[in-house]
Amino acid sequence: MNGPTVLVADDHLPVRRGVRLALENGGFRVVAECPDGPSAVASAVRLRPQVCLLDVHMPGDGIKAAAQIRDTVPKSTIVMLTVSSDDEDLFNALKAGASGYLIKDSDPARLCAALTGVLAGEGAMPRQLVGRLITEFRRRDVRNGRIRELEEEDGIILTRREWEVLELLSDDRTTADIAARLDVAQVTVRSHVAAVLKKLRVQSREEALLRLRADVEETQR
Repeated sequence: MNGPTVLVADDHLPVRRGVRLALENGGFRVVAECPDGPSAVASAVRLRPQVCLLDVHMPGDGIKAAAQIRDTVPKSTIVMLTVSSDDEDLFNALKAGASGYLIKDSDPARLCAALTGVLAGEGAMPRQLVGRLITEFRRRDVRNGRIRELEEEDGIILTRREWEVLELLSDDRTTADIAARLDVAQVTVRSHVAAVLKKLRVQSREEALLRLRADVEETQR
């Protein structure tokens, strides 16, 4: 078989076998099956598959594996295959370099068509998630406008990491949540928060968020 090569990573053996069968019936060649993120990264580096099909919530974190594969095997196309339709999982997968995000209960016959499209430069995503993605981009566009306003009008310069922390705070994330999301220590998050409060000239997280939200609402009017 000389079809496109695929690495399949999922911690459930029946899922891997079902995906393999669907792909091979569609003309793809599965070159590796992996049960977790670290083995997926190692196999991707060794085999250089054209597509890496990764579960989001497998041991070792599929999204972290995606980011590592993006950095070490940039020619491999990454597609997430998951039961999760959570917005954060979707956005984080795209940030990590995924070109597609497919739900496991989708029709197996459509899997090959989706991967063929991704290899041709198309995106692959269920229709129900497209609207969420558009809404998120609109929201971030407003926030990006506010960043420019703060920098140009108020002379306030936040680092990229400080903006990430502030954005996560605006989503009502706790310090522990933010630390886990950014893969840093909680004391590091507190340090970034302190820097943000000082630069915004406010006394608390609540005041910082009130300022950000008020300015965003003003921008949207």
